[in-house]
Amino acid sequence: QVQLVESGGGSVQAGGSLKLSCAASVIASSAYCMAWFRQAPGKEREGVARMNGDGTRIYTDSVKGRFIISRDNAKNTLYRQMNSLKPEDTAVYYCAATLVWSCLGWDPNKYDYWGQGTQVTVSS
Repeated sequence: QVQLVESGGGSVQAGGSLKLSCAASVIASSAYCMAWFRQAPGKEREGVARMNGDGTRIYTDSVKGRFIISRDNAKNTLYRQMNSLKPEDTAVYYCAATLVWSCLGWDPNKYDYWGQGTQVTVSS
């Protein structure tokens, strides 16, 4: 059973930074697709960043240039550095994984494992 445990959420003012972590048990995070999603109140869950097994990174336009996804293979941990945060970034952020080498897009149904979510609140 794969378990994903997120940490690092919190509250920050607009323009600030936060770093989220996602520790993966059982699987070697370097071998598979891992991604970050978010869900704001009243909205659908949306993907924001993902990383293939070969390290290829893909970002949505809403976070490109501000968010950086990275991975520490020795620790089986996925990270997301969020810079220049905006109030519209306020959401619950989820780590997700699927046991394929190359991520299959942004459809949440394509991901088999999810973390519990961590709240990020950005005030203006």
